[in-house]
Amino acid sequence: MRLFIAICFDEDMLDSLVELQDDLRRSGVKGSYTPRENLHMTLAFIGENDDPEQILEVMKSVPLRSFSVKLSGYGPFRDMFFANLEENENLRDYVKRLRKALVDEEISFDRKKFLPHVTLVRRAECSKGKALLPEPGESEPMRVNGISLMKSELGRHGMIYTEIGYVRAF
Repeated sequence: MRLFIAICFDEDMLDSLVELQDDLRRSGVKGSYTPRENLHMTLAFIGENDDPEQILEVMKSVPLRSFSVKLSGYGPFRDMFFANLEENENLRDYVKRLRKALVDEEISFDRKKFLPHVTLVRRAECSKGKALLPEPGESEPMRVNGISLMKSELGRHGMIYTEIGYVRAF
């Protein structure tokens, strides 16, 4: 099964992300918008792995202190739009320790550099040009109280993400 470790968002953060998507739609950006229920921040993409229990054990072995994340606008990258997050040393430190634990346990994952973001739109086409994109409004920070092990499956209408494990912060 295809697995990834992520931060799932509370309703207020999801509302802010959907508002960003609505701004992009109103600005003429067409594409494949991430459904509300799929909006998340990936910390480590595992890919195909048939031992989710091993991954959960690694997640539990890495101490996670609760911290806050906050959106800081959005921008294009290739044919996508992402929501950016404010620089956060607690998040970066946790991801570094989590990824090291995965390496130590010989669990393979995508080792691209971690850039905190949320994918808003894939295969984006911007008919009015990037210069006309609105400035995003202010959003409230969200407290991260845990991380999720997620399963990704292709459904009839796109990807379906299902939480199969959760590790609570202290």
